[in-house]
Amino acid sequence: MKGFVFHGPGQASWQDVPDPDIKEPTDAIVKVGAVTICGTDLHILKGDVPEVHSGTVLGHEAVGEVVEVGSDVRTVRPGDRVLVSCITSCGRCRFCREGGYGQCLGGGGWILGHLIDGTQAEYVRVPYADLSVHALPGAVRSEDAVLLADIFPTSYEVGVLNGRVRPGDTVAVVGAGPIGLTAIATARLFAPERIIAVDLAPARLEAARRFGADAVADGREDPAQLVADLTDGLGADVVIEAVGVPESFELCTRMVRPGGHVANVGVHGRPATLHLEHLWSKNVTITTGLVDTYSTPTLLRMAAAGRLPTGQLVTHTFPLDHMEEAYDVFSRAADTGALKVVLDGEQHELAVPTARPEGLDGT
Repeated sequence: MKGFVFHGPGQASWQDVPDPDIKEPTDAIVKVGAVTICGTDLHILKGDVPEVHSGTVLGHEAVGEVVEVGSDVRTVRPGDRVLVSCITSCGRCRFCREGGYGQCLGGGGWILGHLIDGTQAEYVRVPYADLSVHALPGAVRSEDAVLLADIFPTSYEVGVLNGRVRPGDTVAVVGAGPIGLTAIATARLFAPERIIAVDLAPARLEAARRFGADAVADGREDPAQLVADLTDGLGADVVIEAVGVPESFELCTRMVRPGGHVANVGVHGRPATLHLEHLWSKNVTITTGLVDTYSTPTLLRMAAAGRLPTGQLVTHTFPLDHMEEAYDVFSRAADTGALKVVLDGEQHELAVPTARPEGLDGT
């Protein structure tokens, strides 16, 4: 088969790789129908994730069809259409029994495209299939469902739920890329008084408005002052960091009110300064986290009911074998306008960009 293989920082290619096979009785083999590219994949290519070894097939999000299962798999069977979660769960260790699947001690956690071959290929082996794939309702399109493998549960769990968004809150989201936009969309489920989006790109700020932001701020124009002006000087109740650079994290800590929450979602490749000289007396809660995907069944039901703006995120589609071109488009989002790219294993003609909702032009 073909797969997108990492060869070291700045080097990857779509090439022949061995077909996956059943290694454990809890495994499933899935034929990939749709896959997307994550910002974390770009971090890997930059060399920010040293655990990823040369020769690893990248990717940790997919929708596809089960073609083979191990003898112990009970919840899916060949022919089932499934969502492959970005997190693998053994279901037996202490963390899995508490719903902390991202910290799995039994050989799970974030392993696809990280510690084992991932989903950016024609087929993928999924360990612990009973808890790591989800049968898909027919009402959910593949290009919508694939966004529920990582991006929606990540922003919802690590951003909105960890940040404890409540009705009437002022929520600031720093970074209006895909994670920031889905954080805005899922924060709205809790009826905050206002959501403020911060970014450097005007097109992303316009996309933030489309996803439900009530106010937007250019990151170069003192967004902390805007937040202060809108809250009578208090600051935001919840600030969600969705970029992953020191400057954005430090901005979040300046925007939060005493007693508020800073929920870090961004993947950081460099140290950030924690200004305890300002924060020690403010009763601020700072949370970090890797997604656990415990919310995926709930989000799937919401997607089937049309409650999530999944279609608005997909700006470009490609056939699966155009992986290198898709990475190029996604990595140059400021130039290409890419929010999320989806590669379709059943698609035979290039279709880029896809039709966008009127008024949405995210970069």
